[in-house]
Amino acid sequence: MTDVSREARQMRKIAQLEEKLEMLESGRALKERHMNYYAAQGRAIRRLVSLFDNVEELVNENDRRYEEEEEGDITADRERLQTGYRTLLYTLKWFEKTVTGIDYEEYGQMLKWLRQGADGARGDDTSKLKVLVAEWVNGEFKPEPRLDLDDKHCRGFANDACGRLLCPTELDWNNAAVKAGIRNRADGHIVTDLSFPAFLYEKYTANVDDLEQGLFKGKILVQAYKAVFTSPSSAKDIEGDGDGADVIQNNRRARRSFSGIKVKKHVAHIIKMRQVTPRSIAYIACQVRFALSAVTSWRSVDGDFDYVQFYGTIVDFFERPPGRPARQRVDKLLDWWTRKVFGHRGRDDISEATKANLSVNALARQRKQADDATFDSD
Repeated sequence: MTDVSREARQMRKIAQLEEKLEMLESGRALKERHMNYYAAQGRAIRRLVSLFDNVEELVNENDRRYEEEEEGDITADRERLQTGYRTLLYTLKWFEKTVTGIDYEEYGQMLKWLRQGADGARGDDTSKLKVLVAEWVNGEFKPEPRLDLDDKHCRGFANDACGRLLCPTELDWNNAAVKAGIRNRADGHIVTDLSFPAFLYEKYTANVDDLEQGLFKGKILVQAYKAVFTSPSSAKDIEGDGDGADVIQNNRRARRSFSGIKVKKHVAHIIKMRQVTPRSIAYIACQVRFALSAVTSWRSVDGDFDYVQFYGTIVDFFERPPGRPARQRVDKLLDWWTRKVFGHRGRDDISEATKANLSVNALARQRKQADDATFDSD
């Protein structure tokens, strides 16, 4: 073999290797784009769809419904899963179509990336509220010593302010015997998920004769919701229904700053969220309860308190009301939440008759009348 032919052969091998390398890099880049996309999309799952159920559990429940010839008695847990699946499709509108067009291996990889994004968002919110909740408690209750923003060991029932907010509504934290009983886990004072904690209530106080009154209107609950879904700055002022000024301003800033550089959008804007949902309230309630506790790492069970059951109880309160009057009260409460978080839209209160006489509609009507008159004269 001549030197020329040997050199030509080596050049062909180099070209082949470079082509293979380019294909590998292209495939790696495509995989990385898919991973980033699905992880970003997954960040809405724990917040809006289900805090504890994974996507495959929701999908499996939906498949099971199709496979069963007779539905029979559907348990509350299964009904919650099915509603979660419908919420998933509403939240990730691309999901159903995408799943039908990929193979099993790609499906499994997609679920993995979605789960990574979901758990990552939950962890980010936990870290954020660990600090913010401590700041709010310190500001409102002035505990001595003040809550450490980084160390949770001083929280929970050992701390008087946190204990007051975590105390079951049927018990009086101001009663020394109750306080001691809870701390010692005495009979009749064991705190479980079967009791609503005081922080869920307006002014942190429940009416034992009407436990629905003021429920899910606790100040710290609303603050935490706004801090996660709109911005920490929007959580500073939650009095009144609000006009949504902070949210509107954030949206404007998110589109483009004066310098032409894009700035960070808040969560609700990213996921196109325009109203408060039952599962997002349940999610924040669990996050606040955890932030007030002395537990340092996220878990589904804290002693006698089961977060999975707690989350399910709140979801069922909104999604499974016992009758029409209860449904109407739930809808009214969700409207209250939406006004609190996103502000009040005055245009929603304008009657159809008034809208018809406003200049935009009046002009359209006049132009049509003028055209009709011209047509008739011709």
